[in-house]
Amino acid sequence: MINIKVLGSGCANCQTTYQLIEEVAKAKGIDVELEKVEDIGEIMGYGVMSTPGVMVSEKLVHSGGIPTRPAIEGWLS
Repeated sequence: MINIKVLGSGCANCQTTYQLIEEVAKAKGIDVELEKVEDIGEIMGYGVMSTPGVMVSEKLVHSGGIPTRPAIEGWLS
């Protein structure tokens, strides 16, 4: 199972990013442990200055803006 964290304050882009990751994982039949991190201190602890940020298995793979479906598919492969 892949652990994915969406880092952000709960803004529309953060919510869309969370939903997109959920949709892509479901479409590909991949089990993911998806969680939201909304605590600003924790987000900054990951070094993210622009949200949404995405961590896959504790590695920062995206920061700022909504990721593309192909990018998400790449993270899940």
